[in-house]
Amino acid sequence: MAQKKFAYGRVSSTDQNEDRQVLEFLEYGINERDIFIDKQSGRTFNRTNYMILRDNILREGDVLVVKSIDRFGRNYSAIRTEWEYITKTIGADIIVLDTPILDTTQFKDLLGSVITDIVLAVLSFGAQLEVDTKSQAQREGIAAAHMRGVKFGRPKKLPKDWDLWYAKWLANEITANQCCREMGISRSTFYRLVNQAKEDTHE
Repeated sequence: MAQKKFAYGRVSSTDQNEDRQVLEFLEYGINERDIFIDKQSGRTFNRTNYMILRDNILREGDVLVVKSIDRFGRNYSAIRTEWEYITKTIGADIIVLDTPILDTTQFKDLLGSVITDIVLAVLSFGAQLEVDTKSQAQREGIAAAHMRGVKFGRPKKLPKDWDLWYAKWLANEITANQCCREMGISRSTFYRLVNQAKEDTHE
């Protein structure tokens, strides 16, 4: 059975550029039609083109080339699981361009397998730790901003003449039901907006 080489690359969002990964794959000798790219998070392997490649194209004896472990995935246990599935269940090899020791076409003896497992574990841990640390920093930054009174998200769109009818309701000139009819909103929406208005008042 002839060995075929495929490449898989990933960036986290549509505004990121995958060109550097693609260029390295082409320079490595992989045909452009055999390069698969996803623009999705690395937290999970449930990615469109990755699943097509893994489940429908990769066969025993083939080689999957990735630029680096963090481009392969960002979840420690998922990386280990996918690596095992590709190399053991499918019977394909994996080459990580940025880490030459992670080349299952070369290191097939016991010592090579142990070293590969150790390096893979360390890099997988690092890939997840980096994104976890970034997420934690973002959460802490958002929490600090909230404490300073910074508001996030789009401004809430209020019904037409909200201020007028809300003032009348506060003055007991009309009922909540009348307010809802005048503004064309439900009672649940009305009371949600009332609660928001109270929170804004006390900030």
